[in-house]
Amino acid sequence: MSEPTGAARRRGPFQVGDQVQLTDPKGRHYTFTLEAGKNFHTHKGSFPHDELIGAPEGSVVRTTGNVAYLALRPLLPDYVLSMPRGAAVVYPKDAGQILAFADIFPGARVVEAGVGSGSLSSFLLRAIGDQGMLHSYERRADFAEIAQANVERYFGGPHPAWQLTVGDLQDNLSDTDVDRVILDMLAPWECLEAVSKALVPGGILCCYVATTTQLARTVESIREIGCFAEPQPWESMIRNWHVEGLAVRPDHRMIGHTGFLVTARRLADGVEPPMRRRRPAKGAYGDDYEGPNKG
Repeated sequence: MSEPTGAARRRGPFQVGDQVQLTDPKGRHYTFTLEAGKNFHTHKGSFPHDELIGAPEGSVVRTTGNVAYLALRPLLPDYVLSMPRGAAVVYPKDAGQILAFADIFPGARVVEAGVGSGSLSSFLLRAIGDQGMLHSYERRADFAEIAQANVERYFGGPHPAWQLTVGDLQDNLSDTDVDRVILDMLAPWECLEAVSKALVPGGILCCYVATTTQLARTVESIREIGCFAEPQPWESMIRNWHVEGLAVRPDHRMIGHTGFLVTARRLADGVEPPMRRRRPAKGAYGDDYEGPNKG
């Protein structure tokens, strides 16, 4: 049985073509691709790539300036933060939430709209495996080109489960019996009718939006279309901690708001969503409220 795509690049000694992440004594990262006969240069000196080729992962190299660097393969969260960008990337903390709460499983049939720089595509492909299907839609050809290069660089070539289409999802979606739909775009409510026809009963829609106004319109539009269970909106934040002897405190900086996530389950055809019993806040639907399609 052959290894899953990209697995061979994640273990064993360093080889030509591998991505290497160096960590300096101050914790700063430098990522490059191993090439025979080349040198890696920093302001603290240089060292030959050949010194790492054939060496085990977790080796330490020293530059001509006698500065030690730890050499490891970059993890996927490291890779997506350092790869070339066209659009903003989906941060690892949000990608992890999407994989968990959209229940991305091996072999899943997934549609993604808004590829950006290929960050989320890489996470999704690794989760569904070679036997799954990821059909990604991107409106901008330049973003699609960057995303394709980033994904193929990570996996070492084209991924057999990935199809990339340049164009609008609502105009080009032809997939059926889709298990999961991930929308990372400015106006996901414009695609709800199309994706609701593609999703299987029980399938999951997951939307990633940046602002509270987008969040409100997305949630209300999902309720209004009438073929999804009650949507669940949330956001996550990460705060690292400094631990040095008795000095234990939160870091001064944290990864705060990056985006909102909304998930909703597709109902069976012809089924109306159960009546919500949660009482809305007073004034939430005042006389001036005109619904999600206002404007």
